[in-house]
Amino acid sequence: MPFGHDMRHSLGTVVELVNTSPSTGGEDRLSSLAELQSFVEAQQVSGLGGLTARDLGQVRMVREAFYRVCTAGDQQTAVRLLNELLAKTRITPRLTEHDGHPLHVHYFAPDATLAEHLAADCGVALAHLLVEGEWERLRTCAAPDCEHVFVDESRNRSRVYCDSRTCGNRMHVAAYRARRRA
Repeated sequence: MPFGHDMRHSLGTVVELVNTSPSTGGEDRLSSLAELQSFVEAQQVSGLGGLTARDLGQVRMVREAFYRVCTAGDQQTAVRLLNELLAKTRITPRLTEHDGHPLHVHYFAPDATLAEHLAADCGVALAHLLVEGEWERLRTCAAPDCEHVFVDESRNRSRVYCDSRTCGNRMHVAAYRARRRA
C-alpha cells in the first residue's frame, strides 16, 4: 500500500512517539519538557504555543494509548482501543499548506493541545490503516532484545525489524556467526 505524505508522516509520528515509551523496553525518552520540545521539533509538529508540564503528562497518556493500539493482539481489539481514543478527541478536518508541505488535511481543532493534535492526526492515520485492511503492517521488532514498534511499508509485507541497520544487521550477523560455528 503506497502511503501519501500525510499518512506516512502521521504514522511515522505514532511510531516515534510510541518508541519513546519505556513500554518498548528502553528508557522513557519523554520524561521532560526539553525532550517533549525535541520530539515536537523532530516531528515538525506545527501550530503550537509554549509547552507545559500538563502537555507532557497528556502526551504521555496519548503515547500509552497508541502503544496499546499498536501492540493489540488482534484487529478487533485495535479498533476498540482506537475508537476509545478518538472518542475523546475533537476532530475538525481542514485543508492546509504550511512549512513547504503540499496541501494536506489536519484533523485537530485549531485550538487543540499537543496531545489532542497527536491523538487526532495520528489516530485518523491509524484508522485509515485499519480501514484499508492493513492492520498487520503495525509490527513489533522481531529482535529478541527490542520491543520497538514500526509500520511495515514494504510491498510484500516482509519487514521484521524496526531498523535494518541496527536490529536487522545485528540479527543477521548473529545468524551468520551461528552458522559458521555449526
